[in-house]
Amino acid sequence: MNSLKKIFYFILNAYLLKFPSRSVRKLVLKKVLKKIGTDTNFLRGVEIREAANIYIGNNSVVNSKVLLDGRGGILKIGNNVDIAQETNIWTLGHDPHSDFHDSKGGPVTIDDYVWIASRVTILPNIRIGRGAVIASNSVVTKNIEPMSIVAGNPAKPIGKRKSKLLYNLNYRPWLK
Repeated sequence: MNSLKKIFYFILNAYLLKFPSRSVRKLVLKKVLKKIGTDTNFLRGVEIREAANIYIGNNSVVNSKVLLDGRGGILKIGNNVDIAQETNIWTLGHDPHSDFHDSKGGPVTIDDYVWIASRVTILPNIRIGRGAVIASNSVVTKNIEPMSIVAGNPAKPIGKRKSKLLYNLNYRPWLK
């Protein structure tokens, strides 16, 4: 990563994404992310890595202290996705079998209506199916089937979601 890019991401993450105004944060993110849908909201303290590879759909919520990593591939987040605080979504990691600690990455796709609870870690090369629920503190190491409820480290199915998924998140706490 060149020096200018490092400085840009430092300023973005250290100052602009912690700015108290929701509209300023969204304005900044609309300029740096590949795509942000309508009525998608970002709370303070979101961390972005390689914004050009990140796509986010409509009516999604990215809570505080969420890390979105686009360095190792495309990160695609669908519509009506709820990502709780302190979640880490990685598209880049290291190859544990490499003699030289080489980087290893791949895309992450999060389909529509996924609900990711707090402190979840999602590793590279993962697809989370439509309507899936990931329980708090889970580590997602394999693809998740649509409408599955998963928990644990590594995340394993513990149930099936029965919702018809008829909602739009439209998160607007400042209007309450």
